[in-house]
Amino acid sequence: MDLITPEIGLFFWQTIVFLVLLFLMAKFAWKPILSSVRNREQSINDALASAENARKEMQNLKSDNEQLMKEARAERDAILKEARELKEKVIADASEEAKVKADKIVADAKRSIELEKQSAMAELKNHVAELSVEIAEKIVRKELSGKNEQHQMIEKMIGDAKLN
Repeated sequence: MDLITPEIGLFFWQTIVFLVLLFLMAKFAWKPILSSVRNREQSINDALASAENARKEMQNLKSDNEQLMKEARAERDAILKEARELKEKVIADASEEAKVKADKIVADAKRSIELEKQSAMAELKNHVAELSVEIAEKIVRKELSGKNEQHQMIEKMIGDAKLN
């Protein structure tokens, strides 16, 4: 138990050594330690502020990025819409142009058919007229081959002329 209870002399010297150490620490080490602690505290505060600024900047960049993405999507949609409208217009124009050309081809074909028909009819009439003249000529030659037949024909024509 003697070890646990300190004696007055030992206590006195321990107190003096403690006070001397405290004085030396306060004189030489306390300021650098406090300065280091303050510097460390300041660097921690600066790091926290820098981290907060970086977080805010990241948030701003993220919102800017989202805004740019929205604008890009809107622009893409507008371009796609314009392309669709242009495609539909081109298709409609091509369809209209094809219809006009087809109508013109049909009209030209009808006109050509009508001209061919008229030409064929005229040719047929000419051919029929030629055949009629030829047949009439043959009939008249046959009928008028004899003198007796010629006199009968003349009398008949005179009789027909008087009746008319």
